[in-house]
Amino acid sequence: MTLDALRTEIDRIDDTLLKLYNERMELVHKVGELKNTTGAPIYRPEREKAILNRLKAQNSGKLTESAIDALFLEMFAVARNLELPEGVAFLGPEASFTHQAAESKFGALSEYIPIASIEGVFRSVEKGVAKFGVIPIENSSNGIVSDTISCLDSYDLKIIAEVMIDVHFAFATLCEDYKKITKIYSKDIAFGQCRKFLQDVGLESVELVPVESTAKAAKLAMQDPTSAALCPSIAAKLYHLPIRFENVEDDTHNRTRFFIISDFENGISGNDKTSLLVRLKNEPGALVNFLNHFEEANVNLTKIKSHIIGGESLFFIEFHGHKDEERIKPILEAHQDEIKVLGSYVKESDDV
Repeated sequence: MTLDALRTEIDRIDDTLLKLYNERMELVHKVGELKNTTGAPIYRPEREKAILNRLKAQNSGKLTESAIDALFLEMFAVARNLELPEGVAFLGPEASFTHQAAESKFGALSEYIPIASIEGVFRSVEKGVAKFGVIPIENSSNGIVSDTISCLDSYDLKIIAEVMIDVHFAFATLCEDYKKITKIYSKDIAFGQCRKFLQDVGLESVELVPVESTAKAAKLAMQDPTSAALCPSIAAKLYHLPIRFENVEDDTHNRTRFFIISDFENGISGNDKTSLLVRLKNEPGALVNFLNHFEEANVNLTKIKSHIIGGESLFFIEFHGHKDEERIKPILEAHQDEIKVLGSYVKESDDV
């Protein structure tokens, strides 16, 4: 075929796609009308995951699995926002890793509300300022985020999804001569995650200035030509700060896990994870006896972390399965006075 003939064929397919997209949106609208009569939520993570898995299983073309995710997740987001535009609060500012996690689930068209603190995100969802909240729960290098655990304990909201983000830092600066750099801005934990790079370029003795976020670090570095930032590439691009090096983190497999919180619960998807907070009696064997119930039911526990909140010891526990499964309900009922079910949601990964 000639170039013009190929382009004509592409145009024909685009025209067909537009008709099919509109046809799909009409059906989504009808689903939305039915849900409005029952009060059911528009966003169903388990339904979206099932659609993506089905499409990937039958895919035989050039689209990769990540490409299918990108195309269809954006379409899902467009459909939701046509039906009921709902705000997404996230631990800000704009261009932070949490913002990236939020966009990966809710697409470019959603209304994003940057919030200065994790508790502020919880308050925004509780008060109805936003329908959804996105907060970090753990990092592969730095472990569990204690503020998130405290808020999960204090607020009656549910985890409805998890998101995994690969954490990559860029070294960005206006300064072309690194010997003239006098300070480096970033979030405090980023300095430890990029320590070897700073040593390699001879900047280990430069003043390290911790700020609230890596995105703010890029903004500050743009205002000071003798400074630099360790920040996400997207943050450097947002503030037009030149990127000198990409992927400067010590651990190339550095990942952060995020929770999406809201005021509803998910149905069973068949590939679920459940998170709990557990307060056990202060007596010998209490934890062992509790965990034995899961072993007897052949439930795979994936995480057990102890925390101190308000001087009280509790456990953050996760397992494969949904809280409403028949094999799991008896365990939760037997320990209902000791357990707070934080949510059951589609499992994205076994761990960070």
